[in-house]
This record gives sequence, C-alpha cells and structure tokens, in this order.
Amino acid sequence: MTGSEAPTPFRLAYVPGVTPTKWVRVWNERLPDVPLTLIAVSAADAADVLRAGGADAGLVRLPIERTDLSAIPLYAETTVVVVPKDHEVAAMDEVVAEDLADALVLHPLDDTLEWERRPGVPAKERPATTADAVELVAAGVGLLVVPQSLARLHHRKDLTYRPVTDAPESRVALAWPEARTTDLVEEFIGIVRGRTVNSSRGRTPTPPQPKSAAKAKAQRPDASGARRKPGAGGSAGRGARGGPGASKGAKRGKPRGRS
Repeated sequence: MTGSEAPTPFRLAYVPGVTPTKWVRVWNERLPDVPLTLIAVSAADAADVLRAGGADAGLVRLPIERTDLSAIPLYAETTVVVVPKDHEVAAMDEVVAEDLADALVLHPLDDTLEWERRPGVPAKERPATTADAVELVAAGVGLLVVPQSLARLHHRKDLTYRPVTDAPESRVALAWPEARTTDLVEEFIGIVRGRTVNSSRGRTPTPPQPKSAAKAKAQRPDASGARRKPGAGGSAGRGARGGPGASKGAKRGKPRGRS
C-alpha cells in the first residue's frame, strides 16, 4: 500500500433503535488506522445486506434467516406500548397484553417481535414501517407495541409509552457472513464481548522481551545479593566475612604467633 492509499474501512450495519456509539468509540481507540463506517439498514433488509457484501458485520434484531450467517446475541430489551398521552393506558405504570384486548393494535411490516398470539384487535392494513405506525398512533388510529428503543427513537411530545410486562423481548445480535469471518470481524466481536486489548485475541498483545534485556536480567545478582559461584581461589565452604560460611569462633585480628 502506498502512502496515498486510504485504508479499507470496516463497515458496520445497524438497524433502527440500536445505538452502536460505545462500540465505535472503543474501535476508534484500539484501531485508529482502520476507519469504521456505519450503514443504517431496516430490520427486514439487514440479513440480505450482509449476504450481499454490503457490510462486514451488522447489529440486527432477531430472529433473522441464519443461512450463511453467524450471530452472537448481545442483549434483550423491554417491549412497550405506544399510546397518546390522553389514553387511559397512560395513567398506568405498566400493562399486560390482556389490557390491550379491546384496542386496535398496529402491526408494521418491519416488526420483529415473536408473539404466540398478538394482543388487541388487528388493523385491516399493516403500516409499512414503525415510523408510519407511530404517525397513525398520533392520529388516534390505534396503539403500537414495539421495543423500547424504537419508542424512544420515534418519540413525540403527544405520545408516551408503558412497559408490557408479559410481551416477548426484542433480542439484538451481532451478525456477519459465516464465510467472511475476517480478523477485523474478530476484533469487533472482541469489542462487543468486552475483551480487553491484551486478551488472547487482542490485536496488540504485550511484545516479547528483547534478548538484550533478558540477558541483562540473567546477569543481575539475586535479591539476597549472594553470588552463585565462589571467587577465584576461594573455597566452596568459605562464605563472606562474618557470613554463614565463617567458623563460629573466628576473629578478625591477625593470628597469634606460635610460642
């Protein structure tokens, strides 16, 4: 690569309501030489974008068609019902699905919640998107049950939301094409899993100690200051003056002459 060539970016797709900010920040700290490009995709199109090579990995909502894709679940979020502020549900702290039995509940085409039985009365037509459904709720047409992050994303002053305690949760996952599990994909997997930079899969492991430093360390005396080998001409049993090798009654003066 010449100096004029820009590095190939890592492309991360993400669906509405998912906020990748904290992971992008860690990426930029650890790999400042590799730009990360964010690509907004709809929940319905996320899997197809990954298969077509439009992104290296994606933050998606489960379930998705897993053919040729790997996925790691990251977290689940609370499901809420979006209502006008003057609706009777707004007076409650939380609701159960049965509380919505008589209400018209919208079911947008991009919805990913898995219900055994959807709450409320279904509308005759399904809105194309969650954003369209929110507009209908504001117009008084019906209610909308969505993941809490989507309720926040489409917040309006005339609407509010309440948790639906017995609704299925929305699960968010990191997905990528199984055949393209690159080193950069592994890097991002490590980031979302909370691995440290010095973990076994980290990109910048602690470098090995240079030979010169290792040699210098080997030549240092040990902590006690004692030498491993006796000096030239010394006896193996003789220690330093006053040390363990000296005889018990030895004195430091000159030896007496013979009488």
